[in-house]
Amino acid sequence: MPVHLRADPGDYAEACLLPGDPLRAKYIADTFLTEVRQVNAERGLLGFTGNWEGKPVSVQGTGMGCPGATIVFEELIQLGVKRLLRVGTCGGLQADHALGDLIVALSAVPADATASHLVGGEPHCPTASWELIHEAVHIAKHRKEKLRVGPIVSSDVFYNPDEGQYERWSQRGVLAVEMEAAALFTVGALRGVLSGCLLTVSDIKVEGGFVRISDDELRAAVDRMTRIALDTATA
Repeated sequence: MPVHLRADPGDYAEACLLPGDPLRAKYIADTFLTEVRQVNAERGLLGFTGNWEGKPVSVQGTGMGCPGATIVFEELIQLGVKRLLRVGTCGGLQADHALGDLIVALSAVPADATASHLVGGEPHCPTASWELIHEAVHIAKHRKEKLRVGPIVSSDVFYNPDEGQYERWSQRGVLAVEMEAAALFTVGALRGVLSGCLLTVSDIKVEGGFVRISDDELRAAVDRMTRIALDTATA
């Protein structure tokens, strides 16, 4: 039994959604899954397993930031999970973003130390698994959901002291900033499992401005993302 996810092999499905917020994991389980059972509560990292349209799937909160989330990724893999799909929120970095936009990450700039530690400091481009990217785009287009596909950045800091960094990332074509995907993609590559990341734009940080989505709009956008993620993970 792992140290932080107090579960046994078989408690988690091979496909697992990974919201940062443990309470969002509970919301997803309660709202979308059937035959749900809680499989972890250690350290408040709530995890659940159930069915989505007759297919087994789990959802596990990871917490915020690459270091702690990486512990969760590693232990899920130890417990038999083979498809790890992050579902989170992000700060949009492009001027043509709208609040609530869906982003499918191709790669994640590792603006954190965790991904670098995992590869011994060698140059590395954390990249999502094509199988999950392709499936998510296909499902979103079939549902006529607008989406953006491209690079994101995983940052160590939420309250960034470098006020110009967001603009520099934006000018390089980075779509959004979040805090976990670079480590997820790196762990997935090292452990030979599929990893991906779907994000909802919850705020926009461009041209010196900042706007934030309302709670109701965020809930609706996350629900749309979650349905796509569940179809993707269980395809």
